[in-house]
Amino acid sequence: MTRQWSQYVNRDMSWLEFNRRVLQEAQDTETPLLERLKFLAITSSNLDEFMSVRVAGIQDQLRAGYTKADFTGYTPGGLWKRLLKRTGQMVSEQYRTYREVLRGLAKHGIRFKKISELSEVQRSAMELYFREIVFPVLTPMAVDQSRPFPLLHTKELYLAVLLRRESEQLEQHSDRIAGRDDASQLFAIVQVPSILTRFIQIPSRGNSNKLEFVLLEDLIEHYIDKLFNGYLPMSVHAFRVTRNADLTLEEIEKELRRRRWGMPVRLEISEGMHPAALQILQEELEINDNKLEISGPIDLSFLMKFVGAIPGKDDLRYGKIEPSYPSELEAGEDMFEVLRQRDVLMYHPYESFDAVNDFVMQAADDSDVLAIKMTMYRVSGDSILVRALAKAAESGKQVTVVVELKARFDEERNIAWAKQLEKAGCHVVYGLVGLKTHAKILLVVRREDGVLKRYVHVGTGNYNDSTAKLYTDVGLFTAHPIIGIDASALFNEVTGYSAPHDWKAFAVAPTDLKEKLFELIDREKQHAIEGRSSYIIAKMNSLSNQDIIDKLYEASATGVRIDLIVRGVCCLRPGIAGRSDNIRVISIVDRFLEHSRIFYFSNGGDEEVYLSSADWMTRNLMRRIELMCPVFDASLRATLVRMLQMSLNDNVKSRQLQSSGTYELICDKTQPFRSQFIAMHIPSWKS
Repeated sequence: MTRQWSQYVNRDMSWLEFNRRVLQEAQDTETPLLERLKFLAITSSNLDEFMSVRVAGIQDQLRAGYTKADFTGYTPGGLWKRLLKRTGQMVSEQYRTYREVLRGLAKHGIRFKKISELSEVQRSAMELYFREIVFPVLTPMAVDQSRPFPLLHTKELYLAVLLRRESEQLEQHSDRIAGRDDASQLFAIVQVPSILTRFIQIPSRGNSNKLEFVLLEDLIEHYIDKLFNGYLPMSVHAFRVTRNADLTLEEIEKELRRRRWGMPVRLEISEGMHPAALQILQEELEINDNKLEISGPIDLSFLMKFVGAIPGKDDLRYGKIEPSYPSELEAGEDMFEVLRQRDVLMYHPYESFDAVNDFVMQAADDSDVLAIKMTMYRVSGDSILVRALAKAAESGKQVTVVVELKARFDEERNIAWAKQLEKAGCHVVYGLVGLKTHAKILLVVRREDGVLKRYVHVGTGNYNDSTAKLYTDVGLFTAHPIIGIDASALFNEVTGYSAPHDWKAFAVAPTDLKEKLFELIDREKQHAIEGRSSYIIAKMNSLSNQDIIDKLYEASATGVRIDLIVRGVCCLRPGIAGRSDNIRVISIVDRFLEHSRIFYFSNGGDEEVYLSSADWMTRNLMRRIELMCPVFDASLRATLVRMLQMSLNDNVKSRQLQSSGTYELICDKTQPFRSQFIAMHIPSWKS
């Protein structure tokens, strides 16, 4: 008997499947050992955000007594139980993998050690480090009748310490510790300072080339008695609390302070925590069910920095990649002259983001450039673009930057460089009330032979030279007049009072992007009904909007072939007879984060390809300013189709979504095709 599945996969359950795919990269013995640690770090960071946003939202629903099922059939209560069970299983797997990778690294001379395992000389060095570097920044926080339980920062590491007075006899104290209200029970908290490195290298013995480390929390635990003169520590265990970060952002700087104290969502404790200490934490934090006992260091996200601090060991890493400069925009050439002749497509990280930086710097230096306008969602800490825009403004050019302050977890950095731009004379606009500005667009207005010429860059990813080395994204440079007109209109709508524009090229959310997608899908449906070529390929990060999914189901039912390349969440369920049996969904998780949004429609043979900033999620289509731009150049459309086809042909790191909501690895060891590694050889996809 065939199982009858719901028409949709739950968004949060689908997200857990995505994070499982990330964890599988850490579990893959073909992945270099240090890279496996990175994937463990990513798994932890992902889970932190999931807990602080998605799970926190479900917790809010439970507190409010909300019981209505979502469109996938889950009530908040039912979903809460499933998620806690699945995340618990995932964390157990994660730490099993961590121990396995550590065993592998030990064979290469890389290991973490306890203080008790060190030689006398090494222990003396660690004691000196503790006394001179660590001890001065520690602050023990006693909890008693006169000193209330402190406010604990979200996702910070702490030590829970149970103490007794030195004057008491151990047997007497053991009797008293059973009840929390016993006056002799003493409890304190020590924060593991995040300003210090989490891992400390131990001096090597003699000429040894081993790389050995002590964890900061282990060092503090070993010398914890130095903080409590006259008291003896009974037990010391690490813990961490994750708080609700999905808060309404009314006044962003005030909100950043509030977020630290959001409602607790999850409590992580180290294995074997004393029951009395655990009872205190659970009562004070009001956490009963979302508690995880960790068999290893709490919060493995530190492994990302750890891997970066390991010198050499190239045999334990992926081979280095040197992004090439786009051949059409050879460094030093006049980029405006090139773009007057042809459009240029870039594929990051295989091609260098330096071309974008160079374009803005050239515009800043060019006396014929009158204005530069761009959107910024997340930028790197030391952004060349920010410096170039400031320089342009200081030279008298009109510089407008639409800044999105509410890019979650990057707000503080965004505030800092927005103020820097304002000081330089840039017009900084903070978007429209209630809508995040997520579109990726850059417009340069230049005076040429007495007329104005517009040059545009449209991208699928943020203007961030750091993530451009880690994410796969596509960018289009063009001087096409229709795109230029639409670009000007878009900035006018965002920065001023302007009626909705009659777009000639763009589709823009929240006004008409969803309707445009419906129109394109319906057109393929009509082609299929009339017997013409009908095929859709859509590559994105997430697909969760019910209306879009239903529209794809309609197209599939009429015979449209649909290939979806969805890295993360996918609520569409393939393989439902008569509804989605013409739809295939794959996900690629590999060395680089798949981030580009590319949409292809065969259109009866008159192919169309679009680049977009938007995933097919409700938030992107209804609550953000997003952009979808056509690629007019036929040769560049063909290039994008080759990129998409490479992803579809991947049989090494591609996983296919099953009707059950799980993913199965597509594996062909006889003729392996790994799309990201093939893409490093640019002639394989670029015309």
